[in-house]
Amino acid sequence: MILGIETSCDETAAAVVAEDGEIVSSVVASQADLHARFGGVVPEVASRRHLELIAPVVAEALDGRSVEAVAVTTRPGLIGALLVGVSAAKALAWALRLPLIPVDHLHGHVASLYLKPLDLQPPFTCLLASGGHTMLLDVSDRSGYRVLGTTLDDAAGEAFDKGARLLGLGYPGGREIDLLAREGDPTAYRFPVARVPGLDFSFSGLKTALLYAVRDLTVDELAARRADLAASYQRAIVRALVERLEATGAERVAVVGGVAANSELRAALPEAALAPLALCTDNAAMIASAGRYGERVPYPDYLVLDARATA
Repeated sequence: MILGIETSCDETAAAVVAEDGEIVSSVVASQADLHARFGGVVPEVASRRHLELIAPVVAEALDGRSVEAVAVTTRPGLIGALLVGVSAAKALAWALRLPLIPVDHLHGHVASLYLKPLDLQPPFTCLLASGGHTMLLDVSDRSGYRVLGTTLDDAAGEAFDKGARLLGLGYPGGREIDLLAREGDPTAYRFPVARVPGLDFSFSGLKTALLYAVRDLTVDELAARRADLAASYQRAIVRALVERLEATGAERVAVVGGVAANSELRAALPEAALAPLALCTDNAAMIASAGRYGERVPYPDYLVLDARATA
């Protein structure tokens, strides 16, 4: 069994996954309420909270179990947050004389599809949409992927968060917009979908269009039209994601990442393999899953391993 540790942003997570992809345990301590007052994640606050949570979260996930390796997110993410997880993983692996497996956070999202009961077999084309990344990936085997397209500016999750702030909603923005959109008319506003070359994405123009729409309303008008704005804005983001995915012409498609939890996106892709809701947002089960296909660095070579903010 593999212990996975994830601290790339604002979730402190640990999980134990068996070699066959069975999730033995999964613990996620979210900081969403802590950062809600700021309207987004504050890196230094996140790092300090990870320091407080990492030991009890790992202890709860292990619960006396023996593991054969430790997998940890080493990139990309908030560097201070990553360092907490990497330091904890190195210390635990060193103390138990276990090998350590460095994991790319993005590979972790894809590897959430390899856990039971889904246990998806490549090849397939994967849409990865999260707070920090929006990418189309060609997945030919479980060890990695090839990038087909990526965002030129904001990620889809970032567009949701920024849109929520413009609408005066709470954090995390994607969840708040999804809930409010159910009360609105998605055809009330026609927000633009960027047409960029190839299979890349762009959401900055959409965000600006929402800014202009909100700016032209009085306080009372905004209160009356907020649900329609949310529904129309969400529809534009989902349309951009679905159209790009369909443009690949792929017969087998999958969707992972935090935005994969969006109800309209899931409804728009009924034939796609969708990451289970519990595995859409950051978690350690997906990191342990990716660890099954990564290189095991033997003791004590991983003591020089470092975290990296970029992919």
